Amino acid sequence: MFKDLKKKYKATLKSSETEDWLDYRVVRPLCYFLAVIFAKLNIHPNTVTIASMFIGAASSVFFMHGSFYYEGWSGFWLNVIGVLLLCVADLFDCTDGQLARLTGKKSRLGRILDGMAGFTWFIPIYVLLMVRFYHYHSLEFGLLGIPDTEQNALIATAVVTALALYSGFVCMGPQQRVADYYIQIHLFMLKGEKGSELDTSEQQQKTYDETPSEGNRLWKYFLKTYVDYTRKQEKDTPEFQKLMAALRQKYGSAGNMPDEIRGELLQESRRIMPWNAMLTFNFRSAMFFLFCLIDLPVGNFLFEIIGMGLLTYCIIRHHEARCRSIRMKI
Repeated sequence: MFKDLKKKYKATLKSSETEDWLDYRVVRPLCYFLAVIFAKLNIHPNTVTIASMFIGAASSVFFMHGSFYYEGWSGFWLNVIGVLLLCVADLFDCTDGQLARLTGKKSRLGRILDGMAGFTWFIPIYVLLMVRFYHYHSLEFGLLGIPDTEQNALIATAVVTALALYSGFVCMGPQQRVADYYIQIHLFMLKGEKGSELDTSEQQQKTYDETPSEGNRLWKYFLKTYVDYTRKQEKDTPEFQKLMAALRQKYGSAGNMPDEIRGELLQESRRIMPWNAMLTFNFRSAMFFLFCLIDLPVGNFLFEIIGMGLLTYCIIRHHEARCRSIRMKI
């Protein structure tokens, strides 16, 4: 019975190789438990994704409060509630995929919604962090020796807002987009086309063009969003795109590549997976929680821009160099 349960659980995972330790040992088993409950209640995976969006967005109200330095224990615990809500949102966001694989209710809309979930959480969180900084900034001003005046508060809030916008739209969004793409590349090399969601912008554009506008305006909006999403993933990985084109030209389909080439790509992918996992929720959110709890949320924006930016650059450069090397051999 235990072996049967374990087999069913593993069938709901994309691959253990694309999960970090916390996800594989803690988060995914919890998500499987939730997926079984939702399946019995006949709750659709997309409903779970949408619920995660609302829960994650609700956490922003609690992160708006200063933590212990500014509001004492009450502020600290309000931030902890925000942490817990965001963790629940992530649990739901992970559950939707396992629920879809458990029930067979996979859909393109689910894939699109899943990619949108993180933005739905962090846009309101970042907006209310700006409100938080405007009211609670004496710690940063003290560290930098800036007089705490109304004019300086307004100027500093404008600067921090620019940092937040850059951090969210130029750094975090693209970083997570790249992380998702490398996971799909890994699954493609490991399981082939049926075991991955390595969508191309050309395929998605064709689906968009073939979908009639009459009665499908909202759906076409989602499709257009996904076309742009996949196009940006391809733009971030030019050498991989050239390699895939070379494989299609020589073997008719990238899926028909020789085992030797697949093995090389899989080996390289396995090298970057632990680093790639740091671009996803667990590590990123742990740092975000830390900065909020110590009353230095501005530090999170700098960490996203500098620390995570360098990590993303190194991952892309390393994988792209390997793809270039393999392509030259073909």
